[in-house]
Amino acid sequence: MSNFLRKLSVSNRNSLLRIIAIASAGSGLLYANSNSNSRANVAVKVPVALQESLSLPWRITQYIFPCPSLLSSDQWQPGMLPLFSSRVGSAPSSDIKKDNSGVVEGDPKPCCNCLGRDTIANAAARVGPAVVNLSVPQGFYGITNGKSIGSGTIIDQDGTILTCAHVVVDFQGMRGSVKGKVDVTLQDGRTFEGTVVNADLHSDIAIVKIHSKTPLPTATLGSSSKLRPGDWVVAMGCPLSLQNTITAGIVSCVDRKSSDLGLGGIRREYLQTDCAINAGNSGGPLVNVDGEIIGVNIMKVLAADGLSFAVPVDSVSKIIQHFKKSGRVVRPWLGLKMVDLNEMIIAQLKERDNTFPNVNKGVLVPMVTPGSPADRAGFRPGDVVIEFDGKPVESIKEIIEIMGDRVGVPMKVAVKRAKDNLVTLTVIPEESKSDM
Repeated sequence: MSNFLRKLSVSNRNSLLRIIAIASAGSGLLYANSNSNSRANVAVKVPVALQESLSLPWRITQYIFPCPSLLSSDQWQPGMLPLFSSRVGSAPSSDIKKDNSGVVEGDPKPCCNCLGRDTIANAAARVGPAVVNLSVPQGFYGITNGKSIGSGTIIDQDGTILTCAHVVVDFQGMRGSVKGKVDVTLQDGRTFEGTVVNADLHSDIAIVKIHSKTPLPTATLGSSSKLRPGDWVVAMGCPLSLQNTITAGIVSCVDRKSSDLGLGGIRREYLQTDCAINAGNSGGPLVNVDGEIIGVNIMKVLAADGLSFAVPVDSVSKIIQHFKKSGRVVRPWLGLKMVDLNEMIIAQLKERDNTFPNVNKGVLVPMVTPGSPADRAGFRPGDVVIEFDGKPVESIKEIIEIMGDRVGVPMKVAVKRAKDNLVTLTVIPEESKSDM
């Protein structure tokens, strides 16, 4: 070792330091393999001429890691393996200051796409003041026998609060637009009496309004279209009336369908997360790491942990637009059961039936409701919708977006049938009834 060090020039000190670190780590691994119940202490003798180089620009820190079993084929109990790691950096100084954002002066700025130590806390802090606790007295014939509790978020300075319909509406006895009263408590302690101005039972979304003489905190609606499974999210609300409660998790699924959950009726899609939510979280916001609302927490699976669901904010935004335009959500109804097609499903269908139309994309119609607008228009089971109102389509979502709230408006639909028979149909959507 001494002969090797004498041959190294002063200009190769950095290379020497790397060799020392690698030698130290390797010695520790060999020692751990031979004696799993001991701690490996590696001593490296450094010439005096190089000691100055090791002092200031380098910081050598000792870390303790559990030994993974893959280090040895022997069956031994994992011990503690000391490893040395070193990085270039300036020595800590007492005059280093930290600003309010948590960034230390002199350190590089954190990556915009990285999850830092303050990312979750900052996101919660942006939305937190606008999260409110909702309480609705319940009873019969004027006799109160309990309260319905939930959460909501102030989304406008005029006192508009976004929440769930089942929090503020009695599903048993009230089926239409409800003008009920709601007790609203802000995180700063202020209390208001709110009024339910709109409620949509199918989406489970409602709007409550309060009036304040002083400014109200608000939260910003984001977008749920760019969410991906694995994205970090924060659930906020007042579970069991415990105000200012936040939990964090990830998006588990971005398009969980209502049929997957055994919920019949109109097709709906939910965001599935593993955030912990409980009774009282309903109506509270689901927030991304930028502090934007990307969903409204609506329910959980009682018999399981880590299965929570929220209404995507893109759907919520459309519902709010319906509320503003007509006071209710207008949903066109065709009477079709539809299935999105992809290459794999198409290949499988062609294997089963060689008369299946030659298509690369589209929406399959496996069932037509008798007496429905689609039935009167001439739709048949097995039709593949390739164009709707003159626009190519490949998903049910696209068809819903094209229809919008156009009820009673004739629409041309191009469908392909067995043996590539192309047919153009005219369908007139009806407004969906509340019991559909």
